[in-house]
Amino acid sequence: MDAAPAAAEAHDGQRERFDLGVLVGDLALDEDVASDEDESLEGLRQELDDCKDDEEVANILANGIKLRDYTKGVENNIRQIELDSIQDYIGESENLVSLHDQIRDCDNILSQMETVLTGFQTEIGSISSEIKVLQEKSMDMGLKLKNRKAAESKLSKFVEDIIVPPRMIDIIVDGEVNDEYMKTLETLSRKIKFIEVDAMVKSSKALKDVQPEVERLRQKAVSKIFEFVIQKFYALRKPKTNIQILQQSVLLKYKYTIVFLKEHAKEIYAEVRAAYIDTMNKVLSAHFRAYIQALEKLQLDIATSTDLLGVETRSTGFLFSMGKESLKTRSSVFALGERINILKEIDQPALIPHIAEAKSQKYPYEVLFRSLQKLLIDTATSEYLFSDDFFGEESLFNDIFAGPIQVVDEHFNAVLLNCYDAIGIMLMIRIIHQHQLIMFKRRIPCLDSYLDKVNLSLWPRFKMVFDLHLNSLRNANVKTLWEDDVHPHYVMRRYAEFTASLVHLNVEYGDGQLDLNLERLRMAVEELLVKLAKMFPKQKLQTVFLINNYDLTISILKEAGTEGGKAQVHFEEVLKSNISVYVEELLLEHFSDLIKFVKSRPSEDTASSSDKASVSDVEPLVKDFAGRWKAAIELMHKDVITSFSNFLCGMEILKAALTQLLLYYTRITECVKKINGGSALNKDLFDSYDSIDNDIR
Repeated sequence: MDAAPAAAEAHDGQRERFDLGVLVGDLALDEDVASDEDESLEGLRQELDDCKDDEEVANILANGIKLRDYTKGVENNIRQIELDSIQDYIGESENLVSLHDQIRDCDNILSQMETVLTGFQTEIGSISSEIKVLQEKSMDMGLKLKNRKAAESKLSKFVEDIIVPPRMIDIIVDGEVNDEYMKTLETLSRKIKFIEVDAMVKSSKALKDVQPEVERLRQKAVSKIFEFVIQKFYALRKPKTNIQILQQSVLLKYKYTIVFLKEHAKEIYAEVRAAYIDTMNKVLSAHFRAYIQALEKLQLDIATSTDLLGVETRSTGFLFSMGKESLKTRSSVFALGERINILKEIDQPALIPHIAEAKSQKYPYEVLFRSLQKLLIDTATSEYLFSDDFFGEESLFNDIFAGPIQVVDEHFNAVLLNCYDAIGIMLMIRIIHQHQLIMFKRRIPCLDSYLDKVNLSLWPRFKMVFDLHLNSLRNANVKTLWEDDVHPHYVMRRYAEFTASLVHLNVEYGDGQLDLNLERLRMAVEELLVKLAKMFPKQKLQTVFLINNYDLTISILKEAGTEGGKAQVHFEEVLKSNISVYVEELLLEHFSDLIKFVKSRPSEDTASSSDKASVSDVEPLVKDFAGRWKAAIELMHKDVITSFSNFLCGMEILKAALTQLLLYYTRITECVKKINGGSALNKDLFDSYDSIDNDIR
């Protein structure tokens, strides 16, 4: 085989290179030896120190082997190893040749793959260029598509907004006003706004063809809407029409017609607005006028100009001219009674006049007033909300309700001018206040000014009527009012009922001005009462008269369910003072000697020996008292029973009299104890004392 000679040639070449290396090594060694001889001992020592750890150097130095001999030995070993290596190469020559062939085949395959990959790379580069071109074309096409879609969208919207479909024309011209008509009307409104507002439309040629048609449709729609709405407004004028139901179920359903007129036919809208104002003004005015006329038939007159606190009962003449029913109503002139219930029914529905009339029912004016004002605020609330929703104008309400409010004002002013019922006026003031709260909770401000005006009208009238009562007390004719009777006077009863009523109506409001007026009234009636009391010839009768009237006043103030205010506190103090006076007068009438003796005696601390009483001074008093005290107390009891209208008050007065008598008797008992020889009177003293004490208990 050719492999063996090739291996031999390779071996010979390697050997020549090895011999040349050995020769070069020898020359180098000779040069080293020559240089070593020139080195100093210090250099040698340094090298020996560096090589002292080397195993081979240590072995050479230890065995004393020469360097040249050692070098030759090494060379021989290397040559032997080289020969062995050559033999190994020769032994593996076949494998090396096979490996060489495989490497050459691989190199050919790789060369082919390089060629394929190079072609593939070229193709990829070409494809990449094509992709870039396609990408650029795609972006260009996408931009063109986007622009075309935008143009199509604008053009489509333009065509949709400007074109007038035949169906729209048919509905606007020939269709009935219904839900479909409302939708078509909205579409027409958008087209009109589009033509008027969009600048692009004004420059388009299509506008010349479309605009005349749109204008004709607008005019037709305005005409039809006007006729339709006016017809609905006229329906409000029909008798027995429920206005609120018609407004909510019919008119609000077509409120877009008003929006269309407001936007595209302002003159026609103004006519429609004026027509509605005129219609509702007349309709509501007529309704309130009829309602007021029906209420007037139900009115129950409570008080006249002569029904005053200080006016004599006989001077009014009603005892002979009035029937039983009228006499019954007279109790309401000064007493609140069940009239207070109207404030609990403040939010109840308004009266239905024909039902009340059928039952022959009559009501004080404050009941009719509440009903009228309730109807007014409910109607106003409904109309205010409807006007705001239907027309979008809150100011429309003032024009509509100018008539109804005028009707109510005329009636109210006429009634108020002839009203002398102070309690009724105060009830109306409280009713107005409650209605103001109702409107505030509803958040409806449309009647604020009206309710304030009514309130400002009521207060001066109340003050005027109140002053009439006050002046009637101040200017009262005592001689004509006086009656020879110690029982409560009817003027005081009137005052007590009147004051209790006003105090009760002021509990939740705390009106300081009203409290001040009531204080003035109290002073006037008290002054009159004192004048009447002085008409009695005896001081005792005067005191009894005052006590009866004060007690009655306090009882009525308490029965009214209130604390009675300052007036009750004052009368309780005055009553207590007069009871003390009466007790003294009553005791003086029956035990004058005893009382005079007790009061004439100085206190024990200041008394001198000459001032001390003797048995002869005390014995007649004790004997007299022991003999008739029971009869005297019986007379006192009868006197109290006949003098005082209130049994409980009489018993309290009798008890106070007996208590005071016991105090006087206690003092005289103490006086007797200190008198020499007074023990003989002890039996009479203690028996009387125990009996009086038992009576008090």
